[in-house]
Amino acid sequence: MRIVIAGGHGQIALRLERLLSARGDEVAGIIRNPEQGDDLREAGAEPVLLDLESASVEGIAAHLQGADAAVFAAGAGPGSGTARKDTVDKRAAMLFADAAARAGVRRFVIVSSMAADPAHQGDDVFDVYLRAKGEADAYVRGLDALDWTILRPGRLTDDPGTGLVRLEAHTGRGSIPRADVAAVLADLVDSTATAGLTLELISGSTPVSVAVKSVAGN
Repeated sequence: MRIVIAGGHGQIALRLERLLSARGDEVAGIIRNPEQGDDLREAGAEPVLLDLESASVEGIAAHLQGADAAVFAAGAGPGSGTARKDTVDKRAAMLFADAAARAGVRRFVIVSSMAADPAHQGDDVFDVYLRAKGEADAYVRGLDALDWTILRPGRLTDDPGTGLVRLEAHTGRGSIPRADVAAVLADLVDSTATAGLTLELISGSTPVSVAVKSVAGN
Protein backbone atom coordinates (compact mmCIF):
# COMPACT_ATOMS: atom_id res chain seq x y z
CA MET A 1 0.00 0.00 0.00
CA ARG A 2 0.96 3.62 -0.49
CA ILE A 3 -0.17 5.80 2.39
CA VAL A 4 0.15 9.59 2.58
CA ILE A 5 0.12 11.19 6.02
CA ALA A 6 -0.62 14.87 6.63
CA GLY A 7 1.33 16.19 9.60
CA GLY A 8 4.14 13.76 8.85
CA HIS A 9 6.44 15.01 11.62
CA GLY A 10 3.89 14.76 14.41
CA GLN A 11 4.53 12.44 17.31
CA ILE A 12 1.81 10.00 16.29
CA ALA A 13 2.67 10.28 12.60
CA LEU A 14 6.35 9.39 13.08
CA ARG A 15 5.36 6.31 15.07
CA LEU A 16 2.84 5.37 12.39
CA GLU A 17 5.41 5.83 9.63
CA ARG A 18 7.78 3.43 11.38
CA LEU A 19 5.04 0.80 11.72
CA LEU A 20 3.88 1.10 8.14
CA SER A 21 7.35 1.10 6.58
CA ALA A 22 8.39 -1.86 8.76
CA ARG A 23 5.56 -3.95 7.35
CA GLY A 24 6.50 -3.03 3.79
CA ASP A 25 4.13 -0.19 2.96
CA GLU A 26 5.22 2.83 0.92
CA VAL A 27 4.77 5.88 3.13
CA ALA A 28 4.90 9.61 2.43
CA GLY A 29 4.64 12.28 5.10
CA ILE A 30 3.63 15.86 4.38
CA ILE A 31 5.74 18.45 6.22
CA ARG A 32 6.22 22.20 5.84
CA ASN A 33 9.70 22.42 7.40
CA PRO A 34 12.45 20.90 5.22
CA GLU A 35 14.63 20.42 8.30
CA GLN A 36 12.25 17.66 9.40
CA GLY A 37 12.95 15.56 6.32
CA ASP A 38 15.72 13.47 7.86
CA ASP A 39 13.45 12.43 10.74
CA LEU A 40 10.90 11.11 8.25
CA ARG A 41 13.54 9.27 6.24
CA GLU A 42 14.79 7.68 9.45
CA ALA A 43 11.21 6.53 10.11
CA GLY A 44 11.06 5.00 6.64
CA ALA A 45 8.88 7.68 5.04
CA GLU A 46 9.33 9.90 2.02
CA PRO A 47 9.14 13.58 3.05
CA VAL A 48 6.79 15.73 0.97
CA LEU A 49 7.34 19.46 1.42
CA LEU A 50 3.97 21.21 1.40
CA ASP A 51 2.27 23.84 3.57
CA LEU A 52 -1.33 22.73 4.09
CA GLU A 53 -2.28 26.21 5.30
CA SER A 54 -1.50 27.76 1.91
CA ALA A 55 -1.71 24.87 -0.56
CA SER A 56 -4.53 24.40 -3.05
CA VAL A 57 -6.74 21.35 -3.37
CA GLU A 58 -5.10 20.61 -6.72
CA GLY A 59 -1.62 20.95 -5.25
CA ILE A 60 -2.34 18.48 -2.46
CA ALA A 61 -4.20 16.11 -4.77
CA ALA A 62 -1.10 15.88 -6.96
CA HIS A 63 0.80 14.35 -4.04
CA LEU A 64 -2.07 11.96 -3.31
CA GLN A 65 -2.24 10.50 -6.80
CA GLY A 66 -1.78 6.73 -6.68
CA ALA A 67 -2.16 6.46 -2.91
CA ASP A 68 -4.27 3.71 -1.38
CA ALA A 69 -5.03 5.62 1.81
CA ALA A 70 -4.67 9.08 3.33
CA VAL A 71 -4.30 9.90 7.02
CA PHE A 72 -4.83 13.36 8.48
CA ALA A 73 -2.66 13.51 11.61
CA ALA A 74 -1.75 17.20 11.47
CA GLY A 75 -2.43 19.63 14.27
CA ALA A 76 -1.64 23.20 15.21
CA GLY A 77 -0.03 21.99 18.44
CA PRO A 78 -0.57 22.87 22.10
CA GLY A 79 1.35 26.13 21.92
CA SER A 80 -0.68 27.62 19.08
CA GLY A 81 -3.42 30.21 19.32
CA THR A 82 -7.03 30.14 18.21
CA ALA A 83 -6.27 31.27 14.65
CA ARG A 84 -4.24 28.17 13.83
CA LYS A 85 -6.89 25.90 15.33
CA ASP A 86 -9.03 27.18 12.50
CA THR A 87 -6.39 27.09 9.75
CA VAL A 88 -4.85 23.70 10.65
CA ASP A 89 -7.21 21.60 12.78
CA LYS A 90 -10.26 22.62 10.76
CA ARG A 91 -9.47 24.06 7.34
CA ALA A 92 -6.37 21.98 6.54
CA ALA A 93 -8.29 18.83 7.48
CA MET A 94 -11.14 19.80 5.14
CA LEU A 95 -8.70 20.67 2.37
CA PHE A 96 -6.85 17.37 2.73
CA ALA A 97 -10.15 15.47 2.61
CA ASP A 98 -11.20 17.37 -0.53
CA ALA A 99 -7.82 16.61 -2.09
CA ALA A 100 -8.15 12.91 -1.30
CA ALA A 101 -11.55 12.89 -2.98
CA ARG A 102 -10.12 14.79 -5.97
CA ALA A 103 -7.27 12.26 -6.29
CA GLY A 104 -9.60 9.28 -6.00
CA VAL A 105 -8.16 8.09 -2.68
CA ARG A 106 -11.22 6.60 -1.02
CA ARG A 107 -9.68 5.34 2.25
CA PHE A 108 -9.39 8.32 4.59
CA VAL A 109 -8.62 8.27 8.31
CA ILE A 110 -8.65 11.45 10.38
CA VAL A 111 -7.18 11.78 13.86
CA SER A 112 -9.63 13.86 15.85
CA SER A 113 -10.04 14.33 19.59
CA MET A 114 -12.22 13.04 22.37
CA ALA A 115 -15.16 15.47 22.86
CA ALA A 116 -14.73 17.14 19.47
CA ASP A 117 -18.02 18.83 18.68
CA PRO A 118 -18.92 21.51 16.11
CA ALA A 119 -21.40 22.92 18.63
CA HIS A 120 -18.89 23.08 21.50
CA GLN A 121 -19.23 26.36 23.37
CA GLY A 122 -16.52 28.66 24.71
CA ASP A 123 -13.76 30.95 23.53
CA ASP A 124 -10.69 29.52 25.27
CA VAL A 125 -8.07 27.94 23.03
CA PHE A 126 -9.10 24.40 23.95
CA ASP A 127 -12.75 25.22 23.33
CA VAL A 128 -11.87 26.54 19.88
CA TYR A 129 -9.77 23.41 19.27
CA LEU A 130 -12.63 21.04 20.11
CA ARG A 131 -15.00 23.04 17.93
CA ALA A 132 -12.52 23.08 15.02
CA LYS A 133 -11.97 19.34 15.26
CA GLY A 134 -15.71 18.77 15.44
CA GLU A 135 -16.33 20.93 12.38
CA ALA A 136 -13.65 19.06 10.43
CA ASP A 137 -15.18 15.72 11.44
CA ALA A 138 -18.64 16.84 10.36
CA TYR A 139 -17.28 17.95 7.00
CA VAL A 140 -15.54 14.62 6.39
CA ARG A 141 -18.73 12.74 7.24
CA GLY A 142 -20.46 14.58 4.43
CA LEU A 143 -18.04 13.43 1.71
CA ASP A 144 -19.54 10.45 -0.08
CA ALA A 145 -16.37 10.09 -2.16
CA LEU A 146 -14.43 8.90 0.91
CA ASP A 147 -14.48 5.70 2.92
CA TRP A 148 -13.72 7.64 6.09
CA THR A 149 -13.04 6.65 9.67
CA ILE A 150 -12.75 9.25 12.43
CA LEU A 151 -10.51 8.27 15.35
CA ARG A 152 -10.90 10.19 18.61
CA PRO A 153 -8.16 9.32 21.10
CA GLY A 154 -8.35 10.26 24.74
CA ARG A 155 -5.59 12.12 26.57
CA LEU A 156 -2.33 11.38 24.79
CA THR A 157 0.73 10.22 26.72
CA ASP A 158 4.31 9.30 25.85
CA ASP A 159 4.17 6.10 27.90
CA PRO A 160 5.35 2.95 26.14
CA GLY A 161 2.62 1.31 24.12
CA THR A 162 0.97 -1.76 25.61
CA GLY A 163 -0.88 -2.94 22.51
CA LEU A 164 -4.02 -3.15 24.64
CA VAL A 165 -6.83 -0.71 23.93
CA ARG A 166 -10.51 0.05 24.20
CA LEU A 167 -11.92 1.08 20.82
CA GLU A 168 -15.64 1.80 20.70
CA ALA A 169 -18.16 4.38 19.55
CA HIS A 170 -18.18 5.71 23.12
CA THR A 171 -15.49 4.71 25.60
CA GLY A 172 -15.73 7.45 28.20
CA ARG A 173 -12.71 9.51 29.11
CA GLY A 174 -9.27 8.01 29.55
CA SER A 175 -5.69 8.20 28.33
CA ILE A 176 -3.80 6.39 25.59
CA PRO A 177 -0.10 6.21 24.67
CA ARG A 178 0.70 7.74 21.29
CA ALA A 179 2.34 4.45 20.31
CA ASP A 180 -0.98 2.64 20.71
CA VAL A 181 -2.79 5.30 18.68
CA ALA A 182 -0.30 4.72 15.88
CA ALA A 183 -0.83 0.96 16.10
CA VAL A 184 -4.59 1.39 15.79
CA LEU A 185 -4.16 3.74 12.81
CA ALA A 186 -1.93 1.18 11.08
CA ASP A 187 -4.72 -1.38 11.34
CA LEU A 188 -7.43 1.09 10.32
CA VAL A 189 -5.78 2.11 7.04
CA ASP A 190 -5.50 -1.54 6.08
CA SER A 191 -9.22 -2.12 5.69
CA THR A 192 -12.42 -0.29 4.84
CA ALA A 193 -14.41 -2.38 7.33
CA THR A 194 -14.56 0.58 9.73
CA ALA A 195 -15.63 3.06 7.03
CA GLY A 196 -18.36 5.38 8.22
CA LEU A 197 -17.51 4.96 11.90
CA THR A 198 -16.47 7.53 14.50
CA LEU A 199 -14.46 5.72 17.17
CA GLU A 200 -13.14 6.73 20.57
CA LEU A 201 -9.87 5.21 21.77
CA ILE A 202 -8.37 4.80 25.23
CA SER A 203 -6.16 2.22 26.90
CA GLY A 204 -7.92 -1.02 27.68
CA SER A 205 -7.52 -4.79 27.75
CA THR A 206 -8.08 -5.80 24.13
CA PRO A 207 -5.22 -6.33 21.65
CA VAL A 208 -5.23 -3.73 18.89
CA SER A 209 -5.95 -6.09 16.00
CA VAL A 210 -8.79 -7.76 17.91
CA ALA A 211 -10.26 -4.38 18.88
CA VAL A 212 -10.27 -3.15 15.27
CA LYS A 213 -11.80 -6.35 13.94
CA SER A 214 -14.40 -6.36 16.71
CA VAL A 215 -15.62 -2.83 16.09
CA ALA A 216 -15.63 -3.41 12.34
CA GLY A 217 -17.96 -6.35 12.83
CA ASN A 218 -20.52 -4.42 14.86
